[in-house]
Amino acid sequence: MARQKRLGIASLAAALVLGGVAGCSAQDADKSPGVGDPKPSPTRSGATGGAPEADGTLPGVPTAEQARAQLSGLKVAPHGSMSGYSRDRFPHWASQGKNCNSRETVLNRDGTNVKRDAECRAVSGAWVSVYDDLTFKDAADLDIDHTVPLANAWRSGANRWTQEKRKEFANDLTHPQLLAVSAASNRSKGDQGPDEWQPPSKTYWCTYGRAWTSVKATYELSVTVAEKDMLGQMLDTCSS
Repeated sequence: MARQKRLGIASLAAALVLGGVAGCSAQDADKSPGVGDPKPSPTRSGATGGAPEADGTLPGVPTAEQARAQLSGLKVAPHGSMSGYSRDRFPHWASQGKNCNSRETVLNRDGTNVKRDAECRAVSGAWVSVYDDLTFKDAADLDIDHTVPLANAWRSGANRWTQEKRKEFANDLTHPQLLAVSAASNRSKGDQGPDEWQPPSKTYWCTYGRAWTSVKATYELSVTVAEKDMLGQMLDTCSS
C-alpha cells in the first residue's frame, strides 16, 4: 500500500511538471509578428455602433454611446488663431524601433500581407482606404492621415502644449488618430473639421465621428458649434 501511494504521488508530480512546461510553450508562442510577417486580414468597418473591434485596424475607437457622452463633455469655442503654427511644431513620423517610424508602423498595421524591407519600408501589400473605399497595392499612393489634423489641433488648444506633447499627438498609435488612406482623400481633407469635410464613403461616418470625438476628448481639445453639430450627425448614422 505504501509503495502504491508513493507511485501515485510521483505520477501526480510528473503530470504537474509536464503541464507547466506546456503552459510556457503556449505563452511563448504568442509573439507579435516581426518585420515582414503576414498579419490577419482586418475587418472592414461600416456604419454601425458596435464595439471597437468592429473598426478594423483603428485602435481605441469608442462605442457610439461612449462617443456621445464624450461629445457632450467637450468644450465649445471658436477656432483660435493660427499664429505661430508650423507642422514642425508637431514632430511627426517618430522612430518606433527596428528602423521603423510611425508612418511605416501604420502602413504595416492597416494593410494586409504587407512585406517590408530592411529599412522597414512597405514594399508590397494591399490597403483599403476607408475614406473612399479604394484599394491600393502601392504604399506610395497612401498618406497617413491625422484624424484630427495638426492645424485643427493647434487652433483648438494644442498651441499651449509643450513640444513633447505635440510630438506625442502627431505619432499617437494608441488612440484613433493615425490611419492609412488614399493620398487624394487626405489632401482633399487638408486641415478641415468634420463640418467642412466628410469622408466620401458615408458608411465610414459613424467610425469617423467616434474617432474624431475620442481624440478631441483624450487631448481636451475644443470644438466649434458647427463641428459639434456635424459630429452629432455622424454619430446618428451609428446603429446604436
